Amino acid sequence: MRRGRLRVLLGAAPGVGKTYEMLEEGRRLLDSGIDVVVAVVETHGRAATAAKAQGIPQIPRRVVAHRGVQLDEMDLDAVLARSPQLALVDELAHTNAPGSTNAKRWQDVRTLLDAGIDVVTTVNVQHIESLGGVVEQITGVAQRETVPDAIVRSADQIEVVDLSPESLRDRLSAGHVYPAERIDAALSNYFRLGNLTALRELALLWLADEVDSALKSYRAEQGIQGTWQARERVVVALTGGAEGETLLRRGARIAARSAGGELLAVHVNSQDGLRAEEPGALGAQRTLVEQLGGTYHQVVGSDVPRALVEFARSVNATQLVLGVSRRGRLQAALTGPGIGSSVIRESGDIDVHMVTHSAAGGRMALPRLAGTALSVRRRLSGFGLALVGGPLLTWLLVALRRPESITSDVLAFQLLVVLVALAGGIWPAVFAAVMSGLTLDYFFVDPLYTVTVADPLHAWALILYVIIALLVSLVVDRAARAARTARRRAAESELLATVSGSVLRGQGSLEALVTRTREAFSLAGVRLLVHGETVASDGEPLRQDAARTGATPGRTDVPVGEGAVLELQGGSLDASERRLLQVIVTQLEGALAQRRLAESAQAADVLAQADQVRSALLSAVSHDLRRPLAAAVAAIGGLRSGGAHLSDDDRAELLETADESLGTLTRLVTDLLDVSRVQAGVLAVSVAPVDAGGVVMASVDELGLGPALVDLALDEDLPPLAADAVLLQRVLVNVLANALRYEPQSGSRVRLTTSRLGPVAQIRVIDHGPGLPPERREDAFAPFQRLGDTDNTTGLGLGLALSRGFTEGMGGTLTPEDTPGGGLTMVIALPIASSGSARGSDA
Repeated sequence: MRRGRLRVLLGAAPGVGKTYEMLEEGRRLLDSGIDVVVAVVETHGRAATAAKAQGIPQIPRRVVAHRGVQLDEMDLDAVLARSPQLALVDELAHTNAPGSTNAKRWQDVRTLLDAGIDVVTTVNVQHIESLGGVVEQITGVAQRETVPDAIVRSADQIEVVDLSPESLRDRLSAGHVYPAERIDAALSNYFRLGNLTALRELALLWLADEVDSALKSYRAEQGIQGTWQARERVVVALTGGAEGETLLRRGARIAARSAGGELLAVHVNSQDGLRAEEPGALGAQRTLVEQLGGTYHQVVGSDVPRALVEFARSVNATQLVLGVSRRGRLQAALTGPGIGSSVIRESGDIDVHMVTHSAAGGRMALPRLAGTALSVRRRLSGFGLALVGGPLLTWLLVALRRPESITSDVLAFQLLVVLVALAGGIWPAVFAAVMSGLTLDYFFVDPLYTVTVADPLHAWALILYVIIALLVSLVVDRAARAARTARRRAAESELLATVSGSVLRGQGSLEALVTRTREAFSLAGVRLLVHGETVASDGEPLRQDAARTGATPGRTDVPVGEGAVLELQGGSLDASERRLLQVIVTQLEGALAQRRLAESAQAADVLAQADQVRSALLSAVSHDLRRPLAAAVAAIGGLRSGGAHLSDDDRAELLETADESLGTLTRLVTDLLDVSRVQAGVLAVSVAPVDAGGVVMASVDELGLGPALVDLALDEDLPPLAADAVLLQRVLVNVLANALRYEPQSGSRVRLTTSRLGPVAQIRVIDHGPGLPPERREDAFAPFQRLGDTDNTTGLGLGLALSRGFTEGMGGTLTPEDTPGGGLTMVIALPIASSGSARGSDA
């Protein structure tokens, strides 16, 4: 019997339109003549979904009684008896009621497929078993109903029903997903913009992995060896050497340039191949790979280049990252091409990146002007050309010798001397000239086969020969010196440009200058000290005791302005290098001056802020404190002057005025003292497990709020918070009072909810007032601010400043968010209490 085909509609979250899409596809197939039935559909009260189901034959549900509750379930036997061509089965992860044929709905679907019935079904990404833990970390909600990955992956077709997070929140706000009483809680918790964005990315990446697996299977079945660059995959070859971290970070940057790029690190185990040079180095690099979001692999192979290329092809890699060989030129010449060269030759259509690193040489050392202009390699090549070219040329000319060919023989040897001079300079040229003169005298000048100079002209010709060689070699040497000088000047210009740029950039300029100095002069270590304190260093550290006594060998101290010293360790500098160093010292002086100015500006900014607070405090004392104080003094004065002439009502009114004024004065002074402690960092905090619900009810009672003013939605399963109960109550009272002040009076209520989001508990105070523009939200938390409030009877404007200070003192955060539909939501986030979380501190 033919097995049915399975099509899965995958969604990132509830409400994206999976069920609607399933019903629309069923209606389309029904109109085309396919026998389609609705085996089970969950409309969740959505009118549009229910309307779309109209007109499609539906199998009546089976009613199951469980603990006195009537449950509707898909009637598997009825669907099998009806035997349609296609069955529409909603919510693949659903758990069936006890007593059903199968415990899970995905098992019912598997039964339908075995019976030859095609199935279209729906599932959300949070219900895929392997993603449950990741989804819980994102949303803070554990999933009880899951589907094995193998069931979803076995589908003949998987389609993502996609909807942008903003559009989904708009649908939710409009009431198209949940009923009105659940909208605020859903928007504030599971359907937060960040959550939906992460879930959407998770769904797309999961499907991309599934497509990638299908692509690998197809290439294996078809015997396709070449890489298909459908996704950027970067393989980094690790040797266990110190350059591994550099290679991994470079590979991670390459992979990050394209969406969905992957980073893979591989180490080849071989008896004579890539081996770890330091114990534990590969372990540290493996940890770094995982931190960068990549995967670590080990393969065994005697031929390291081939093993690397084969691994890269097996994972369909697009790029290979290797480090530059650490072997010297002589070792490379003796042992043949390195791993990098072999990999490049065998890589085919895989791009290979050769990355330089510290083990492969310095970054920017200035060319030395002292000594000979030509390198040892060029001089050796000149001697080699003389030793090889002389005998070959002699053999050729002797074979072609004729009595009248002496002129051409002399010119041929002269050409050899010039070539040797061009290649190796003066000493190889002199050697070639002497050997050529002796060879000409021995083989071509009568008497032959003797070194006797019978004619003085022949001796003069030999001298001219050597002179010509010297002149040519001097020209070559001078050209080489000029080229080397030009390279040095270019390097100096680059160094000075970098130094100037570092100073202009400001931040980190001292470190950049010190690093560039060490690299430019090939020093072991460089350190900049200001008044004996190290402010920047690079390379090998100088011993503190040796630095103080000046006993460190090979160290040079260079003054840098007043109180600063630049210490150079390793190697001596010539006159030209010292001139260049003075330029760097001047730039260092500028950078130090810039640093001092920045510190002064920062100190001045702190003083300005303190002065602003003092000015606001004086303004508050002169106005806000004077008003209740004057009222209290007037009331008490009236009592004293009126004496027995006051009636009982007048006396009671004056006493009430004095009591109210003194109470207001007490609260204002308390707020001033609290904000002073917060700003001074001496706020006493005693953190202990606290019941959020109890603190909320105490805050509501303190403000005298009833159900007509505040709507409470408290999570009964919320564990205790790690907080200070007294401070938390002060925070809630301030935030609630602020929300009530701006809440419209048209029957709306402030809403207060509690919920858990992973290891953090959230208390959300939601109003539907005018809200607050994002650019002014931080101003609302500054002391002595009453944004848009001209009523000076409302206090000093310290409520939100104190609330944030108290919350941060308890290890939490207080952040404002937009209320969907208009208004402001204040989110108080505090950690969940652990078993030993009680503590006392001074924040």
